[in-house]
Amino acid sequence: MTQAPAHPTTKPRTPQQEARLKSLAAFGATPISEKPVPFMSTGLTPEDKAAVMAVLDSGMLRAAKKCEELEQRWGAITGAKHAMTCANGTVALQLAYEPLIKPGDDVLVPAWSYIATVSMVVARGANPVFVDALPDTYQIDPRDAARKITRNTTAIACTHLYGCPVDINAIQTLADKHSLMVIYDAAQAHLATYNGRPLGEFGDAVTYSLYATKNLATGEGGIITCNDDGLAREIQLLRSHGETDKYLHEQVGYNYRLNDMAGAIGCSRLDRLEEQTNQRRENAARYHKIISKIDGLKPPLVTHGSDPAWHLYVCQMELARFTCTRDEFCAALKAEGVPTAVHYPRALPHQPALAEFSNNDTPVADNLARKVFALPMHHSLTDDHFRIVEEALTRVVAAYRA
Repeated sequence: MTQAPAHPTTKPRTPQQEARLKSLAAFGATPISEKPVPFMSTGLTPEDKAAVMAVLDSGMLRAAKKCEELEQRWGAITGAKHAMTCANGTVALQLAYEPLIKPGDDVLVPAWSYIATVSMVVARGANPVFVDALPDTYQIDPRDAARKITRNTTAIACTHLYGCPVDINAIQTLADKHSLMVIYDAAQAHLATYNGRPLGEFGDAVTYSLYATKNLATGEGGIITCNDDGLAREIQLLRSHGETDKYLHEQVGYNYRLNDMAGAIGCSRLDRLEEQTNQRRENAARYHKIISKIDGLKPPLVTHGSDPAWHLYVCQMELARFTCTRDEFCAALKAEGVPTAVHYPRALPHQPALAEFSNNDTPVADNLARKVFALPMHHSLTDDHFRIVEEALTRVVAAYRA
């Protein structure tokens, strides 16, 4: 099994550098804010609760009218001919992969992503071939993907990571050249666009997650979109036991249906999603101005032509500029009242479950695991929240400056 690259431990400091640490709340100083900035905003509104109660009162709890409504609306919003709800985002990937990928196929996958994008390729019996990330946008590197095509490569799975689309033009050009299927994992990219077009217009299939922390959240849930009638029918059969009529099963399938309570929450929250996404975009612009002024921190860049949904705002440290590790930096921010998260602490080739597929050839992804951290990002951030974040970043950077 391959070993994940070791993350650095505490760096040695001069007496002067040690003295600067006394300015931090982590070392006894007064924090910037006693009340932490909320990292996310996931509460249900009265309208959401009323929508669920209406389903409960109807007694029709299984997938029914609300799931159908969510499918119709989501397909229209994302530019897809077909949209199919399912139990969760991982299931959405499984349902998309099964008709498009065969056991034994080589499938290009991102080394820098959440595990589900890759684990469902493995579950299909296919071989994931890890592609490195771009160091500035964090998205899959199309040039590295081209280098790693084999005679058995049949598909490429790309994550629109953190809500930012990949370079779709480059991916589609590569796929057309080599006759590859393209599956986009848009679990974090609700309402993102590429060259002014919604994501459902691209690729063979697009999958979404409706997990509790996503921009469009139902607790658990997923959606698959596509534009091919035959593929849509096959996914629908796989989703519900291959059933074409009551107790008539054309093929073996699964029970991967959503329920109407989740569908009702999805429909209710969809009413607010565009406004909330626009607010996330404004918040990302504010963060960009803050981060760009701080020496040693880098804001995320976005793919040319894309308009991200900003599920996460992930920046990175220039570690040589600091006397601390990323984890120490984040701990200091937390003490000041600014929670952070690390997406992700290791690249996928170094996950024990996937190590057999690693060739130790994704250095950018390996390096990102040491450097990146996410700041609070949601539609409810206030001016005071941004003040706290900026002051905390400024204080921690000054204290840990090399």
